[in-house]
Amino acid sequence: MRWWDIDPVLELEKDLFPEDAWSRGMFWSELAHARGPEATRRYVVAETSEQRIVGYAGLAAAGDLGDIQTIAVARDHWSTGLGSLLLTELLRAASAFECAEVMLECRVDNIRAQKLYERFGFEPIGFRRGYYQPGNVDALVMRLTGPSDRLDGVQGTQGTEIHG
Repeated sequence: MRWWDIDPVLELEKDLFPEDAWSRGMFWSELAHARGPEATRRYVVAETSEQRIVGYAGLAAAGDLGDIQTIAVARDHWSTGLGSLLLTELLRAASAFECAEVMLECRVDNIRAQKLYERFGFEPIGFRRGYYQPGNVDALVMRLTGPSDRLDGVQGTQGTEIHG
């Protein structure tokens, strides 16, 4: 993801997460840490052949811990494997950052996302009460150990390209 991707990403963000969408400043802040020799972030977008952004994802790394910040897929691309492709890209980044484990928070009412994470080996380890505001929705905290072990056999979606 680059700065010129922020506007289309924000449109998708507002559609998918209307109550707790990230702001432009939040994306700018994350991207500020995604380039150069001291980078601690990896953000990617998925584009169709018509250059429409249909997904994005981000990871933060600190020491040997990775934290998935966000994964989003446009509704018309649900069930295409794009979420798996984005998650795989983040796990590759976690391996490159030498993360021994990866954490994430997921809305307790987002069963679709939870199933994706479970397929990759993430395990629930707790809850954060009222984490998603203003809706006061709890977050399920999940952890994956050994992210580099989960990268084989993931198939991409036809006509979609992932880039940072």
